[in-house]
Amino acid sequence: MRIAIYGRPFNDLAVIPYIQQVFDSLAQHKAEIYVHQQLYDYLDGKIVNAKYHVLKDHGFIRKAIDVFLTLGGDGTLLDMVTLIHDTGIPVIGINFGRLGFLASVNKSDIAAAIYAVMHKEFTLDKRELLQIDSDEKIFGNDNFALNDVTFHKRDDAAMITIHASLNGEFLNSYWGDGIIISTSTGSTAYSLSCGGPIIFPASNSIAITPISPHNLNVRPIVLPDSSTLTFEVECRSANFLVSCDSRTAIIEKTMKFHIRKADFSLNLIRLSNESYLSTLRNKLLWGLDTRNY
Repeated sequence: MRIAIYGRPFNDLAVIPYIQQVFDSLAQHKAEIYVHQQLYDYLDGKIVNAKYHVLKDHGFIRKAIDVFLTLGGDGTLLDMVTLIHDTGIPVIGINFGRLGFLASVNKSDIAAAIYAVMHKEFTLDKRELLQIDSDEKIFGNDNFALNDVTFHKRDDAAMITIHASLNGEFLNSYWGDGIIISTSTGSTAYSLSCGGPIIFPASNSIAITPISPHNLNVRPIVLPDSSTLTFEVECRSANFLVSCDSRTAIIEKTMKFHIRKADFSLNLIRLSNESYLSTLRNKLLWGLDTRNY
């Protein structure tokens, strides 16, 4: 099996033994390992007795890689999505970060997780993405998001105005710091911190969540993922921000954007010992109230 590994350089050298365990476990199962260039450069001299190659271009990824493995947190997995694009390659993340909704494998479970992957003892959890379009190709071919698309004012700017339409019909004008358009996957990320709802992945929905709205009666709204949304963003200051997951662009004029469900999805690997509900309980600490003990 050909395994591609993606990760960012780490500031904490304490993760090196866990990375070594990843490579040792893959070697034990005779995996052919390909490492993304930035991680390849970082690992030089830091791990031993490991044979691996530099990950090649997108054409090689599409035809040769069986599974993508990320080392880091949820942000690392989000970055990696631009590499696999619409290939459908299954993805699993080992969590070296904090929360780990997407990168859900704990460091203590590395050997068991790799055994399950190599023996194909897993299911695929399909996650939808959003696609954003405008007259100017702001994000090029990486104009899609697994978590959310966000419109936000600059830190030192006045609030922005966002006129929203749903399937060609006027929906609302939002005044405030911005809005978040999230997938079900992204409903437990930035949207949740702004008061948005948790959306079960199989519900085929997206959410619009306002960020610090000027009108307090403006609330999040959940829409079917078949919707086509149009946003015209105005800013009294010189510019505003638009983000696709971790990719952000500065826009210096009023602009119109169209957002819809992307034509492809992400195949997230789910091991037999985990489920979406168990992840929610564990990561959000549901039920862990000292009054119950």
